[in-house]
Amino acid sequence: MLFQNDKLSVRLLEQKDECLLVKWLSDPAVLEFYEGRDNAFDLHKVHEKFYNREIGVVRCIVEFDKIPIGYIQYYQVDIDERKLYGYGNVLDVIYGMDQFIGEVAYWNNGIGTLLVNSMVEFLVEQNQADRVVMDPQTWNERAIRCYEKCGFKKVKLLPKNELHEGEYRDCWLIEYIK
Repeated sequence: MLFQNDKLSVRLLEQKDECLLVKWLSDPAVLEFYEGRDNAFDLHKVHEKFYNREIGVVRCIVEFDKIPIGYIQYYQVDIDERKLYGYGNVLDVIYGMDQFIGEVAYWNNGIGTLLVNSMVEFLVEQNQADRVVMDPQTWNERAIRCYEKCGFKKVKLLPKNELHEGEYRDCWLIEYIK
């Protein structure tokens, strides 16, 4: 386990979690906000995206009261992303993170806020992060409100940054500074 905060815990992704990811990423309610409803996942696609990928991304399962409810990943921002985001000359240790709660029954209960706050605290304390960044799509107001509650600020508009449901969508670069 990476960390625990009250009933919330985050552990490394394991092979046994593949069916959870398929379940969550084939649910249209989840896909509306993560990956897109036109982009449902099967076992093969889960393996390609979550298991047979680049080194440097730490992939994790989120549990609440010992029940797997979501996914979170974090990574140190590489030089290409630093340039894209405007951090080319910034010497800070910068981490990025992405997450979703896959069990819809757990939405709107404050768990997302607890998760984001806990992961930021983990990255600052354990990985010496000076900044943590994310790039939510601009229309995802519920997620952005959650992130702002956690101390993230909008930094830069990233036009047509992410393909979602057949079109490139604008995203906000948001950051948390230690």
